Amino acid sequence: MIPVAWQFVLRDYQKQRLISFLDPAADPLGAGYHIIQSKIAIGSGMLFGKGYLNGTQNALSFLPEQHTDFIFSVLAEEWGFIGAFILLCLFLVFIIWGLNIAYRCREPFGTIIAVGVTAMIFWQVSINIAMTMGLMPIVGVTLPFISYGGSSVITTMICVGLLLNISMRRFLAE
Repeated sequence: MIPVAWQFVLRDYQKQRLISFLDPAADPLGAGYHIIQSKIAIGSGMLFGKGYLNGTQNALSFLPEQHTDFIFSVLAEEWGFIGAFILLCLFLVFIIWGLNIAYRCREPFGTIIAVGVTAMIFWQVSINIAMTMGLMPIVGVTLPFISYGGSSVITTMICVGLLLNISMRRFLAE
């Protein structure tokens, strides 16, 4: 089915994304440019990073879409492995908090919403970080709470509000 899908289902830009995902060096100035620069940024941060606003990939504009899709690359370059690890730990705490709210909720609908909201944020984080490290194709998913973007921030804050509301109302009158 893969050859049939490649020939008849996928459009040209989708084929180009898959080719650049599998071999970014095939088109280093075109489709592979984003991921190559992202990997350079993450790797150049090393353990402690270059310091706030001292990242070369960011300051010299080598990294496109640095404020939205590739914000993790900028963070990893400026704060290094330690800063990226701390950010991942904060996201892990948030995800555990959301699942804890779902576990303690006594109403099935609240549990479903809490699990759904937590899963949405988990997958956004996972996809964005895997995308910036070259483990997944570039798809344009923002990093929750960090990336610039009005609709993404508003949606994420609404989701946090839902979690807070479920957490507050988890005890029903018996």
